Amino acid sequence: MTPAMPGARPLPGQPSRWDAPLALVYRGPASLPGCPEAAARLLKISRWGFDVRFVGPGEEVPLSAQTLAGASLYVQPGGDTLADAYRHLRRHRKDIRRFVRGGGRYLGICLGGYLAGATPGFGLLPGDTDQYIASRGATIASEDDTLVRVSWRGRERTLFFQDGPYFLVRPGAGVTVLATYPNGTIAAMVAGFGAGRVAVVGPHPEAEEDWYADANLDAGGVLGADLGLDLVDEVFTP
Repeated sequence: MTPAMPGARPLPGQPSRWDAPLALVYRGPASLPGCPEAAARLLKISRWGFDVRFVGPGEEVPLSAQTLAGASLYVQPGGDTLADAYRHLRRHRKDIRRFVRGGGRYLGICLGGYLAGATPGFGLLPGDTDQYIASRGATIASEDDTLVRVSWRGRERTLFFQDGPYFLVRPGAGVTVLATYPNGTIAAMVAGFGAGRVAVVGPHPEAEEDWYADANLDAGGVLGADLGLDLVDEVFTP
């Protein structure tokens, strides 16, 4: 299978922009309100002209091998706990792995980054994930909403953060590291999986102004959408 690029068939029973690559964003019990919607809005302002659809048990479009077969990108947004999310998604593990291995693209944000790992998860990474707050020298010790500093392509930035992962990579694995936390652990990267590509990020570059306001955090007038778009470009560029 190769990922569906412009000209892909529409989903069954759904109108589609035939000239647009289809991006599926999970929305359901393995996500939290606001996370799928923010991820979808990020995709809609990207340069790729995605036809963005929500998939999940309560959506018009289900998450299935059939819907993935018509897509170019699958997005797993933020959510609550890894154990609970995987309980809802484990039956889709084989379909998601087949989709990416065949040439599809996967974007995992925060919990979606954890789910790209292996303990538990979809096993899409050349390594695994763990809590940044539990890593040696972490600058954050709480699971509460907060801000985290990262170095993104060598530039210091501040992003919304809520108990996100860092990424462990096996020696010799070929990955593109986009961002690191202050202690040097990986905060965002892109890796290959079969013929496809996987992008993961621990913080929330898609976070919008209301996220910061609701958590009484000062965004400093600079949100992270440009970094989120950089990650999308990195994973989606052929």
